[in-house]
Amino acid sequence: MTTTDAAPQPARPTLAQVAARAGVSLKTASRALGGESYVSEKTLSAVLEAARELDYQRNSAASLLASGRLADSIGLITGDFTNPFYSALAQAIEDEIRTHGMHLSVTNSRESAEHERRVALDLADRQTKAVITVSAMPEHHDYAALQARGIPVVFVDRPADDLAADSVVFDNRDGGRLAAQHLIDAGHTHIAFIGDYAWLPTFRERMAGMGDVLDASGSDWRGLLRTDAHDVASSRARVRELLSLEHPPTAIVAGNNRILLGVMEELSGTPASDGPAVLGFDDPEWAQVLGITVVTGDVEALGRQAARLAVARLGDRTREFENVTIPMRLVERGA
Repeated sequence: MTTTDAAPQPARPTLAQVAARAGVSLKTASRALGGESYVSEKTLSAVLEAARELDYQRNSAASLLASGRLADSIGLITGDFTNPFYSALAQAIEDEIRTHGMHLSVTNSRESAEHERRVALDLADRQTKAVITVSAMPEHHDYAALQARGIPVVFVDRPADDLAADSVVFDNRDGGRLAAQHLIDAGHTHIAFIGDYAWLPTFRERMAGMGDVLDASGSDWRGLLRTDAHDVASSRARVRELLSLEHPPTAIVAGNNRILLGVMEELSGTPASDGPAVLGFDDPEWAQVLGITVVTGDVEALGRQAARLAVARLGDRTREFENVTIPMRLVERGA
């Protein structure tokens, strides 16, 4: 029997080679690629560029194999586990990547930029193949360190800022237009909008879309705008505040499903004929039962597209970045 020796594999670039090319110490290169915040922008850029040129990918496999944590996985960073939107998103991503023999690791940023930064680095150190993030960061240059390590990053629901990356989001501005136009057509002119954290791009885009319609109609709505209703309790508090006004709104738009739940809980003791009309964003199962009109997007399509972008990037690191926008639609039931 004859045997053929396997062709020798090229040596993987080392951290020392990255440091030498960038002109920094080994410790500084390690800090830069580890995402530590006290590395200067100039040094970070030099190290990331050297890592890209050498096609360097940090390797923690030896220690991970011993602990059993090494797996062919994609990591998902969500904003808030209490929001059912994220469970639907995770299910869609998992369904898609399972067809590629991969599994999903899900973690939670708690809407904290600092916590998100830590869990993203932890996913990278666990040799996650790619990261999909619903990001709470105001800008995303920190994710360049993951990209330099050969880990694709896909932004879902909220777009990337200050970073070239794949993304898939809903057309939230058009969703805001749909909501406002529906209420204007129903004869409402005194329309309130209760939104999530004011910094969230989804909130800003939905508010901008509503403004496109309501400002043109002459509606006095900005005085009825309420923000930072991130959970049911804060949403209920905003409703109480609005209903206590001398001229309460005739319609309330709830900025997402958690806010909508708070609105409906607060109005539960009010006869429908006496209370404001309600329109929500997102479409929880109970909204159909209660006959609530909503503006929504296809969460399954959102998640599956994000997964496809991650898998495609794993197959070809040089492909053009894609920014996919999924339309929203009005589902008319009540208001």
